[in-house]
Amino acid sequence: MNKNKDVVGEDQSGALMADVARLAGVAISTVSRALANPRRVNEKTRAKINAAAKQLGYTPNAMARGLRVGKSNIIMIILPGSLYYGVSQIIPQVLQSINKSLIQGGYNLMIANLDRDEISERHILDLAFGGSVRGAIILSSKLPEVDGRSLANSGLPIVSMLLDMSDAGLQSVVTNDREAVRDVTAELIRLGHRRFFYLAGPEGNYHDVERYGGVLEALEAAGLSKEAVRRSGGRLDYQHGFDIGVQAADDFAGLAEKPTAVIATSDDMAISFVSRIQRAGLSIPDDLSVVSFDGSPVCEFSSPPLSTIEQPVEEMGRAAVELLLDALGQRQNPDCVRTVVRSKLILRESIAPPKI
Repeated sequence: MNKNKDVVGEDQSGALMADVARLAGVAISTVSRALANPRRVNEKTRAKINAAAKQLGYTPNAMARGLRVGKSNIIMIILPGSLYYGVSQIIPQVLQSINKSLIQGGYNLMIANLDRDEISERHILDLAFGGSVRGAIILSSKLPEVDGRSLANSGLPIVSMLLDMSDAGLQSVVTNDREAVRDVTAELIRLGHRRFFYLAGPEGNYHDVERYGGVLEALEAAGLSKEAVRRSGGRLDYQHGFDIGVQAADDFAGLAEKPTAVIATSDDMAISFVSRIQRAGLSIPDDLSVVSFDGSPVCEFSSPPLSTIEQPVEEMGRAAVELLLDALGQRQNPDCVRTVVRSKLILRESIAPPKI
């Protein structure tokens, strides 16, 4: 038999799964199982198989393997819109983390949309109902629904990331938005701040509801009324964060009694706001403390370096993939549909006690 003939599920380098099995001293079925679903094979055996595959230069043809077993090995990710999110690296970081974890599990990632118009929604649903994908991760947005068809009814395992849909029974991976903003607001109060300016995302958006709720909880705990915080924004999506920050600077200028601390719900908002405020002659943090949400790397290099709540997007991506693979392996825990990965506050020079 010619070992170099085309074999479904083998790579094009000439190395076969049987060669890997022989070198590792295991059955071919064990090699197949280790490559398709590593968690079904114990760590010691998996290490031997990986070492043998590396030595032989063996790379499985994942698409062919999916065809052989009659199932797609593609997981689609559904974005809230375009990849452009200003300085925020959340979307690229999420994609990188999810892609890496899926590859390790023997799956491929497909971006199902670069927009959320009706054509894209139909395309997503066609993929789901047509059997082209095995599962879906939906990022910070609602499930696609067109002409009575909904992704929820496709029969696919679905994990929601950055948006809590656990009330609808959907596995969800989120961060502690409310708690994180409550804690940073409490820290500002501890420093002596009593008047706040909140830069909002779109009204009714999950993240805005949670983050603003955190501000109000901190105020209540400190015996302050909700009138202690003034809101700006509420109309534009987070993708327009720079515009929100610019408008907020204009709104701030029109206030008779100026707040002493700003809580922006994205780094983009804070960066454009600070730029405009500084042009107007105010100093950060001497005249105004500023903190934001997301944890973009550029915040460290802003002037002054910007305090920010850093979202653990890489850990969240890994958690989302683990939940999805568990569902594919029918190991889903019905009692745990909400996974919270905590964010952390990075304090920098943009926060200080208010002037007396």
